[in-house]
Amino acid sequence: MRDLIGKTAIVTGASKGIGKATVMELASLGVTVIAASRNVEQLKNINTDGPHTAGQVHPIQGDVSNYEDVKKITQFALSLSGKIDILINNAGLIEPISKLADSSPEEWANVANVNYKGVYFCIRSVLPTMLGVGEGVIVNVSTGAATSPREGWSHYCSSKAGALMLTKMVHHEYAQSGVRAVGLSPGTVDTDMQVSIRKSGLNPISKLPANVHTPVSVPAKIIAWLCTTDAKEFDGDDVSLKDPVIQKRAGLR
Repeated sequence: MRDLIGKTAIVTGASKGIGKATVMELASLGVTVIAASRNVEQLKNINTDGPHTAGQVHPIQGDVSNYEDVKKITQFALSLSGKIDILINNAGLIEPISKLADSSPEEWANVANVNYKGVYFCIRSVLPTMLGVGEGVIVNVSTGAATSPREGWSHYCSSKAGALMLTKMVHHEYAQSGVRAVGLSPGTVDTDMQVSIRKSGLNPISKLPANVHTPVSVPAKIIAWLCTTDAKEFDGDDVSLKDPVIQKRAGLR
């Protein structure tokens, strides 16, 4: 983890859940973190919630589905550090959950805009900086639903499938230029998203009891490890939080 000291990272969807836990984990390891979220109220206290050095977390409001906002986040990071070493594409939506015939086209498209276009916008915004210095790490928070259909999740499954291909494309086009890209499928994690899934009553995931879901600290630690050169062999694909090899390599076993 010493690889991470002095690095600068952007984390999207940073106000809660996996995003917030990742902000805290990276900051505790010596990373300067730009914590981006649409929810400015939830961002207000993020700089006092962890054991990191004061001032190491820099909140900024922004909507990843709006490229102008994404450029603003990128410029904010560059104005603070002059570099962007790490991008964590964590922002994601699943609501409203419904079968295709019952779905709202506007709400369906909004999920796709965040989960797919938002990932592209963030990657597109940081790539020139990373390519300019010949290095950088992009971690896309993925899901098993990217490759497995789930009832009521057509927007989520298909947009995450697109984001998975973006991971592969970054690796395919830029690995030789020093830019790494990798995804993490965290499984079911104890976040607000699981509350929405349980309320829907659709597909077997909604039937899982709350106590089986993984604490947010676990994917946060794996994401941090994925940013190190020790994880380089997994570039270009998703790794699974449930994989005992990944857990061991990330220091969780």
